Amino acid sequence: MRWIDIPPVWLIGFALLAWLQARHFPLGLSLDSGLTDLLSGLLIGAGILVAVLAIVEFRRHKTTVIPHETPTAMVQSGIYKRSRNPIYLGDVLILAGLVLRFDAVLSLVLVPMFVWVLERRFILPEEDRLRRAFRADFARYERRTRRWI
Repeated sequence: MRWIDIPPVWLIGFALLAWLQARHFPLGLSLDSGLTDLLSGLLIGAGILVAVLAIVEFRRHKTTVIPHETPTAMVQSGIYKRSRNPIYLGDVLILAGLVLRFDAVLSLVLVPMFVWVLERRFILPEEDRLRRAFRADFARYERRTRRWI
């Protein structure tokens, strides 16, 4: 059951809701244009890039990317100099891009809801684990690096 409670599964669920809304309940609302297509592609591409860069940093430091596990190293290099949660940031960018791609105007509300789920379900518990494991190092990192961007 624990493998189901991971951010990619939540991302797929939120994206599926957006797709269903666009497909079955468009209510005559649309943002469809060439600019929207470009923006959706940029958001999805940026989200994938940010997430990949973050995963590469985790691999370089030989620590886990699994949210419910305790890390063996605190990653502060690469993309982690700019954001404490670049993988989650990437997930949010991907969802925003998919909502635009699906032309699911009503589902734009899902983006802040997804951020809320990520923060409550994953980020806050992860930060607690990092605080316990890396005490002063995490306190310094938390002061100098923002949670999102």
